[in-house]
Amino acid sequence: MKKNILILFLLAMLSSCVGSSSGGVFGTGVSIALDPRTLGTQIDDSIMQKNLIARLALTEKKYLVTISVKVLDGRIFLGGKVDKAEEKLIITKMAWETKGARSVKNNISIKQKFSFKITATDVLITSQLRTALILNKNVKAANFNIDTINKKTYVFGIARTDDERKEIIQEAKQIVDLKELVTSILLVSDLSRQKE
Repeated sequence: MKKNILILFLLAMLSSCVGSSSGGVFGTGVSIALDPRTLGTQIDDSIMQKNLIARLALTEKKYLVTISVKVLDGRIFLGGKVDKAEEKLIITKMAWETKGARSVKNNISIKQKFSFKITATDVLITSQLRTALILNKNVKAANFNIDTINKKTYVFGIARTDDERKEIIQEAKQIVDLKELVTSILLVSDLSRQKE
């Protein structure tokens, strides 16, 4: 418990050291005065970023050093390296579950050994589900990310209605080789910040 409190204290101290400029998503310093986002949006993004970093650190301390998190207008950008594919997907799920998240761009790489047979099966499952969603007129497929690791499929995204969410789950259940389905599908009405 003391270690968790220490980590949160260090996070607060490090984040309070930011001056009038900070490293932006694109790697250059951006002056807050020149930032096109409103002050409220900047504050919301900062809160989302700190909350996600804290949740990652509480899940696994090494993520504090190995994973980078940036938030821009509710869009979350992830980077870094993890040991297993499952870790990448758990981090993605946590990002999608962050209140106010509008999208998640995951550039985390995996240090795991390559197996052609397992990878081919996973690609086939993902392709089948992606095709089924594209052909389903009740689903806007572009709003969803699909990843499959060891026949376990993860679907992340934002559904327009609860019926759309149910359609996605129904389509996934029809895939033969799929062992398990993990979803993190938010509804547009659940978002704290909606498109203007």
